[in-house]
Amino acid sequence: MNFDTILVDKKEAIATITIDRPQKLNALNKTTLLELNTVLTTLESDINIQVIIITGSGEKAFVAGAVVKEFAQLFAEQGKELSAKGHELLFDKVANFTKPVIAAINGFALGGGLELAMACHLRIASENARMGLPEVGLGVIPGYGGTQRLPQLIGKSKAMEMILTAEMIDATIALHYGLVNHVVPSAELLAKASEIGKKIRKNSPMALTSAIKAVNANYTDGMNGLEEEIKLFGQCFGTKDFKEGTTAFLEKRKANF
Repeated sequence: MNFDTILVDKKEAIATITIDRPQKLNALNKTTLLELNTVLTTLESDINIQVIIITGSGEKAFVAGAVVKEFAQLFAEQGKELSAKGHELLFDKVANFTKPVIAAINGFALGGGLELAMACHLRIASENARMGLPEVGLGVIPGYGGTQRLPQLIGKSKAMEMILTAEMIDATIALHYGLVNHVVPSAELLAKASEIGKKIRKNSPMALTSAIKAVNANYTDGMNGLEEEIKLFGQCFGTKDFKEGTTAFLEKRKANF
């Protein structure tokens, strides 16, 4: 697949998607949103890929927000459509992706960039990473899930402070808040993301998908997380992965999913 704004590398069942607009600090534009949607749709159905890593090109930025000039002249209804379309194309798609998605945050993750990282299932940050939601300084609010996912990850009080001050935090504070899972030197970022990806891919693909669905259920309106867990737990018993996993355990060998 050839794209204008992203690069895709597949290795050992892990696909690494690099947002490749370094001259614009990898800011999300319409083309990038569409291309990310396309590649994720393709990778979701690729049986040879079990884990996705999303990162940015260069060492300065993961994604430094969206392109302001693309929405600066919009009116209220158009702004609403912009947000809804972004959720549909990318942010909700990532959050509900059936394969684990890891954000490798290599620098600035601001606005839509932090919202993309938060939509991922895990976040690894380089030591030079800086994160924030600066939208209120532009007279708008985070519109790609920031007001919902940030409180879920770090709690309401800290999320309110980040959103209302529009100030950035560094990687150390992000780790303390629980916003990221690990902080590593820049040179080790992708290696760390791949290390975690390799640990994940050893497990049952079906169980991984079910686990993502069960966890997300608790944060979905109209769903009871515990009831969804019970349902998905039961469904696991009727799968080939369950039979292989339990048989391998009893035979004291590694499962071959």
